[in-house]
Amino acid sequence: MTDAPTLRISAEQRRARLGRRHLLAPSTRAATVEEVTDALVALHATDPATVYLSACARLREPRAEEVDRAFYQDLSLVRLLCMRRTMFAVTAGLAPAVYAGAGRAIAVRERAMLVKHLRERADGWDEERLAGAEKDTLAALAVRGEATTAELCEDVAALRATLVMSPGKPYEARQSVGSRLLRLLAADGLVRRCRPRATWNSSLFPWAPAEALPEVPVREAKAELAGRWLRAFGPATEADLKWWTGWTVTDTRRALTDVRAVAVELAEGPGFVAEGDEEPVAACEPWAALLPSLDPTAMGWKLRDWYLDPERVPALFDGTGNIGPTVWWNGRIVGAWTQRADGEVVWRLFADTGREARTALEAEAARLSGWLGETRITTRFPTKLERELAR
Repeated sequence: MTDAPTLRISAEQRRARLGRRHLLAPSTRAATVEEVTDALVALHATDPATVYLSACARLREPRAEEVDRAFYQDLSLVRLLCMRRTMFAVTAGLAPAVYAGAGRAIAVRERAMLVKHLRERADGWDEERLAGAEKDTLAALAVRGEATTAELCEDVAALRATLVMSPGKPYEARQSVGSRLLRLLAADGLVRRCRPRATWNSSLFPWAPAEALPEVPVREAKAELAGRWLRAFGPATEADLKWWTGWTVTDTRRALTDVRAVAVELAEGPGFVAEGDEEPVAACEPWAALLPSLDPTAMGWKLRDWYLDPERVPALFDGTGNIGPTVWWNGRIVGAWTQRADGEVVWRLFADTGREARTALEAEAARLSGWLGETRITTRFPTKLERELAR
């Protein structure tokens, strides 16, 4: 990192970079989902629909089949539990660095948590029994080729054991060891999700064996991840990168140093850009976008005032920090949208943005409705405003 900021970058310049680098202006749209994913480093995948909606918002020819191809045919997209203990989709080429830089530590914590829960809430379980259940599960999966958790429970008796979660609480629930163990195997990169048994936005999916990811040194992986993120989301602050990755302050600062990040001045204070990325970026043509809940653009920074009025945060976010579907105009969030039960895409603007914006938004809504067809989207973490719009 350079010693002191020498360049001030305005919010307008940040919005110009966002329109181009996040492939949101029509002239910047991509041909493949791999291009979209690499441009954004990773696509949020906690909600199955988010990957499809985020990708298709940025594709020249939006089709759910394009995302299916990458996930299930070419295996060029990989789901990983990684940054901030969140499920993301990344390209196969970047997956080793993401796993080493952000995923492996999560997998270690997931294993420790499962062992703790098994000891406390299931009789006769310890690390040795868990290891045996993992071995038996992988063997059963190898025989079947692919199988749901329920199908694997038929083959491996240990998976049918249950855990009582939040005992004594109003939201107490029972959870099968199978569901937790398959999640752990996925976090370790030993199994992968296959095509859902229902629609593409369904959570009912089988598992299949996965090839182990190549080893990458942790410090090298963190530098790779930080450099990619800066080129996609920079300029940004140290706090933004720390929040996005879930790293410690020490890891964040070391990664910024390793990639020779250049210090700049932002409205929020000190920030950084990637080395060689100091020059201004020309603004795109005017653009509108309807981005889904948890879209990587909306969730890319901790400090969001330059693209989101702080007064709008309660309407757009749920109680745990998940953002709902957002309406964008030229680099700012200007409203929210949803799809009603009859398939109609509706939105609400926070203020009058003018005829040009409304015309562009109508075109985006028609484009979205066109490729969705008969598919109905159900957001996993609906916001209050989104529920109001759905009525």
